[in-house]
Amino acid sequence: MISLNEKEYDNLLHIKTAGTLELLSQSPHYNRYEATPYEALDVLFNEYALERTDGFVDFGCGKARVSFYVHNRFSASVTGIEMNAQLYQDAIENLVQYRRKNKRAGGAIRFERCFAESYEIEASENRFYFFNPFSIQIFMTVIGNIMQSVERVMRPVDVILYYPTAEYVQFMDNQTPFELLKEVKIDRLYEKNENERFLVYRLGE
Repeated sequence: MISLNEKEYDNLLHIKTAGTLELLSQSPHYNRYEATPYEALDVLFNEYALERTDGFVDFGCGKARVSFYVHNRFSASVTGIEMNAQLYQDAIENLVQYRRKNKRAGGAIRFERCFAESYEIEASENRFYFFNPFSIQIFMTVIGNIMQSVERVMRPVDVILYYPTAEYVQFMDNQTPFELLKEVKIDRLYEKNENERFLVYRLGE
């Protein structure tokens, strides 16, 4: 597979997602925006495939790099959740350009501007992505919402953590019925920083 740099990958998808954004947030629980490296996404999804029938939710989606990558690669339905007004607007603008250039059929792709803990999980959604978007308190609430959704409509669900914090990992390992399904290390980056990895947790089969 040809290795593309960040800008080349953005151009391929007809979106703009580079850079970081310090959030002047009304809540100290939400972290700054930083996109998952395309290099990391390639490594993860070469080992962990999605189906067209999956419903993928990107919590703290920012400018929505992961959302567009997943939709383009797997044609799965994707929902991006973002509470910051500027980042949400950037995601919508990216969506306009993405749709203009990507006409092929696939699952729906949409964005919701709301706090993650208030988003109501849909029965069709079964893959949930987190790149440290918020505090452990909010993460715990969101995981609780996912588990309640599974109680209403039984189905296997996966939680995908990139650059997982110790707090997130301890919570998933010790306070939830999720089980670790897969660890995917970003080899070149992991050599310098052991946080450069994905953890995939599964609930149910």
